[in-house]
Amino acid sequence: MTTKTITPAVAPGPAPAPGRGNRKQARRNTLIGWTFILPNFLGFLAFTLIPVLAAFALSFMEWSSFSAPKWVGLANFQRMLASDSFWVALRNTVVYAIGHVPLTMALALLLAMLLNRKLKGIGFFRVAIFFPYITSLVAVAVVWNMLFSPDNGPINQFLHTIGIANAPGWTSSSDWALPAVIITSVWRDMGYYMVLYLAGLQAIPAELYEAAEVDGASAWQRFWNVTIPSLRPTTFFVVVMLTVSSFKVFDLIVVMTTGGPGRSTTVLSQLIYQEGIGEGKFGYSSAISLVLFLIVLTVTVLQFKIQQRRER
Repeated sequence: MTTKTITPAVAPGPAPAPGRGNRKQARRNTLIGWTFILPNFLGFLAFTLIPVLAAFALSFMEWSSFSAPKWVGLANFQRMLASDSFWVALRNTVVYAIGHVPLTMALALLLAMLLNRKLKGIGFFRVAIFFPYITSLVAVAVVWNMLFSPDNGPINQFLHTIGIANAPGWTSSSDWALPAVIITSVWRDMGYYMVLYLAGLQAIPAELYEAAEVDGASAWQRFWNVTIPSLRPTTFFVVVMLTVSSFKVFDLIVVMTTGGPGRSTTVLSQLIYQEGIGEGKFGYSSAISLVLFLIVLTVTVLQFKIQQRRER
């Protein structure tokens, strides 16, 4: 007869405390994480944060590259408010934003709805409409300047063929130069925002449209009561991005009109460049840039407040 030896169970002891090796590994992992973040952070610190803080400080100083900075308090802002050039640039900036934002939104949404279909070759049309956004802005401006040519431009030639004898002068006219810039910028930007709206449309559940159709809703009612509310987060993002880009527009105007004729297309960002880089008045240009920053910040905060109130 075989006998079994039974070993009494031993109660498990407390788990061993993390040793020095575990702590060393944790510190090593943290250091590795910082090495990934540090290059981008240093670039942001050197080329964005420090220049922005320096510009804020310079807005209260008088300084050119030939003299030391001198504290002048609010003198730059007083001079700015008394300057006719500042108010003209501010008006042009606001007019540009009022024209650029709603037109780009409307056309982007329209194109997204037209291209939100499962058709053969639809990808080609999506790429074709998006392509101007990634095209060189200088090339876009040069081509549209040729299209807007008062004498030989295709646009005015077309207007002449349909019976419009006095066609606009476009970029050579103080009345039509800013609308010409707005048309060009809308054409360039609508493809990018079309992609955003297209992503938003494809995220809407098909069941919502089916339920609305069963309830007898027309196409317009489905658009107004299903599509628009479902696209509200996308629309909010588009409005914020378009508003910020509209207030800081610079390169397109510089290439197309250089702020002319006269001051008809001079905007705040161009005025900052003229006063700072062109005239060497870094303190005054920094004051204008601070005002532009506060305007954009105020508009953006208001948009966030309105969005939060709608969500409630």
